[in-house]
Amino acid sequence: MRHAKKGRALGTDASHTKAILRSLARAVFINERIKTTEARAKEVRGLIDRIITWGKRGDVHSRRLAMGELGDKALVHKIFADTAPRFAEREGGYTRIMKLGPRKGDAAPMVILELVD
Repeated sequence: MRHAKKGRALGTDASHTKAILRSLARAVFINERIKTTEARAKEVRGLIDRIITWGKRGDVHSRRLAMGELGDKALVHKIFADTAPRFAEREGGYTRIMKLGPRKGDAAPMVILELVD
């Protein structure tokens, strides 16, 4: 039973799900936009918003939290220096999900997840 388990399983165990989300978050921050399944996009959206909010705070504790989530020092520096200041006036909702339709092979609903300008 899944009592008190938060989030989607994404068809994998907990450690693999965490690795998928970390990889998707990195890809969004590097490329500004990615194509993925709807379930994965909805799940990673919270992590991305949380990291950008940490970047807006900009203190050492926030940097260490972001480093723990992403594991890439150069990427964390890019987020805190370039990405987060773009959203200084925005209270939240830093990502946009645009639906594309079903994937050819398995009919999984596909979306584009991108950072809002």
